[in-house]
Amino acid sequence: MESMRDLNEATGKTGVPSPTRRKPERPRDRLGRPMDWGATNELELEDYDSMTLEQNHEVGREHMRARRFFPAHEAWETAWKQARGTDDAEFFKGLSQMGAGYVHLLRGNAHGAKTLLRRASRRVKQYPEGHHGIATGALHDKLEADAAAVEAGDMVPAEDVTFDPPVV
Repeated sequence: MESMRDLNEATGKTGVPSPTRRKPERPRDRLGRPMDWGATNELELEDYDSMTLEQNHEVGREHMRARRFFPAHEAWETAWKQARGTDDAEFFKGLSQMGAGYVHLLRGNAHGAKTLLRRASRRVKQYPEGHHGIATGALHDKLEADAAAVEAGDMVPAEDVTFDPPVV
């Protein structure tokens, strides 16, 4: 005989999304902010989970060079997850934080920008020059300089802020 608890249990679908049961992607603006359902999506993202760590790293670099900071962050965040348990995990976490820091800069969030840029700089500084093709010393210096400029009020976070992104 079924208990009262069994009769009251939810019978909905559980578990992780599958190809036949995927959560619809919420529309996002170009800075990655969620928009109302039904709005026109302004941001197309790659299927990072289907790519290798190396592919995600290269896509992150391409997005960064093109000033598409949210997709760069997403690509490196996936690379970081792919690198868990390896010596490269902190490197990709730092690159992901760099992308997020510049997203916060464009979104007008000074605290988020300077905090994430400094976290990113500390992480990438731990790696040798040329690690995965990145000039880690120059990147560290650029991230620290940009964080200091935000802190001093010399770079005011806003969508139209003028700055040169780091070379990656």
